[in-house]
Amino acid sequence: MLFNLFSIPTYDIGIDLGTANTRIGIRNRGVLFTEPSVVAINKNTKEVLAVGSSAKEMLGRTPSNISAIRPLKDGVIVDFEITEAMISYFLKKSREKLNSPNMISKPRVLVGVPSSITEVEKQAVLDATLSAGARESFVIKEPMAAAIGEDMPINEPIGNMLVDIGGGTTDIVVISLGEILVDKTIKIAGDEMDEHIVAYIKDKYQMLIGRRTAEQVKINIGSAFPIGKDSEYRLYGRDLNNGMPKAIKVKSSEIREAITQPIKAITESVKDALEDTPPELISDIYSRGILITGGGSNIVGIDKLWEGILKVPIRKAKKPLYSVLFGTLKALGDIVTLRKLKEDERKLI
Repeated sequence: MLFNLFSIPTYDIGIDLGTANTRIGIRNRGVLFTEPSVVAINKNTKEVLAVGSSAKEMLGRTPSNISAIRPLKDGVIVDFEITEAMISYFLKKSREKLNSPNMISKPRVLVGVPSSITEVEKQAVLDATLSAGARESFVIKEPMAAAIGEDMPINEPIGNMLVDIGGGTTDIVVISLGEILVDKTIKIAGDEMDEHIVAYIKDKYQMLIGRRTAEQVKINIGSAFPIGKDSEYRLYGRDLNNGMPKAIKVKSSEIREAITQPIKAITESVKDALEDTPPELISDIYSRGILITGGGSNIVGIDKLWEGILKVPIRKAKKPLYSVLFGTLKALGDIVTLRKLKEDERKLI
């Protein structure tokens, strides 16, 4: 039976491939889902047992033959095969969400990656996406995607500064005329804050908590600047003195103290980026301000802290967790942007 190839349903997928979480969307349809960037495997057989939320539930709770791992570290692939399996799972889930599990056509996929990614790492993302079932794949630097997602006038001859605080990395960029002119990426972000909280609780209370617990207390009462009344949060962990379960109450001021070092490191990098910005663009930034996005921008008071230190207006993205994803979906509909991305990829060969 003959059929019209042009009648086959097709779709474009945007992926924000994060160290902590991966967000998936469909062009012209919006956000599909968010899943943790975690894969559970059988260490003996290398079989993938779970991906995403179900795999994250296994972190720290698996028997010796099962390992729940993050295949990305600091925003880059550290295990190609596991990343390929994860992306393949996400593409399959996308088809199911579209109620088209047997869709014949393969999607065109645009993946947001950290701006510090090397050419080898960039090629690994492209290869993993194609191996996972994409008919065509592109990559875009996350801060550029975030700027597009937040409708910044990046193609105009003015300075646009954006700070994207993710899970594994913080990207700091200045963009003008469609190009990143200042690009600083540090491997200090949300995960580093969690580790500092774990260490703080261990040192002060002689209690061991997991990184998931640290992340929860950061989300609930974490702050970078004292705003309002000091709030409390109950933590559960293991007493290091006797090995027994233990519960304590911590204050937001304590969590603020715990994450002071990573917040300070990010602040210093923002200052360095401002110092490296061409004089012609620095006045734009001081008048227009700095846009902050990513999960770390939700830390209470970080905007007030930076305004006091940098003397620059700070604006928070409306939906900071989705800025990169929204940017990939917009870029998928812009043929000029896609052509430029494809030209950049040809330079890898």
